[in-house]
Amino acid sequence: MSLADQLANIGTEVARAARAKDRLDDVRQQQHLDLALELFEFTLDDERWRDQRIEIGRAREIVCDFLAGDNEYESSAASLDAYFLPFSYLSLRAASDRPAPDA
Repeated sequence: MSLADQLANIGTEVARAARAKDRLDDVRQQQHLDLALELFEFTLDDERWRDQRIEIGRAREIVCDFLAGDNEYESSAASLDAYFLPFSYLSLRAASDRPAPDA
């Protein structure tokens, strides 16, 4: 899985957590945040991305601040979408370029 794929998956969970936060659904917010953090950890542990660990770690810090902290960075669901959506587009584009698996 590429870095774009991994960050796109993280972004999906962050967006779900943000929507739950807007709906004041603390249980779902926590579930999606937990999954996003697990995906962040898998990504940070992947040696292929060791040169990107600072950026990945900073993204994790900002997500935690927005969803579980005091939002000191003054983030919003829209600003997090603006960060993660390009990874989704890149991931989808790369997927469309891959040959279909043999049936």
